[in-house]
Amino acid sequence: MTPSPKLTILWTAIGAVVGLMVLVLRPVPQTNKDNAIVISGTVQKIFEGGDKDVVFSLRENEQIYYINRGLAQGLDLSDLQYRLIGREVSITYPNYWTPLDWNSRIHHLSRLQLGEEIIYDETNGLELSTN
Repeated sequence: MTPSPKLTILWTAIGAVVGLMVLVLRPVPQTNKDNAIVISGTVQKIFEGGDKDVVFSLRENEQIYYINRGLAQGLDLSDLQYRLIGREVSITYPNYWTPLDWNSRIHHLSRLQLGEEIIYDETNGLELSTN
């Protein structure tokens, strides 16, 4: 006995929805040597976004970088704005894709560095290549 076409379509649709949910709900991966992207740029704006996220934009860069719940972790928005706007920083984030950001414009910031000073780091001090 072969399944009806309606049942096949139903199971295919359920499989597609479950697959999409897995992609959407997966957590941001930990940054490591294999997936780290390191960029430098001049901070243009720093503002609060989402649920106590600290959001950064860089000059001449359309990407957005954020520290998830950065304000809840003790970062001070005014202090960051005073210290970093107009200054060149180094940002490290993991290379990954999610359907919620299909064009890879928004990045979960894993490390923020001003010169030799590490402002924020969730990489547990990993030595990450900038190549």
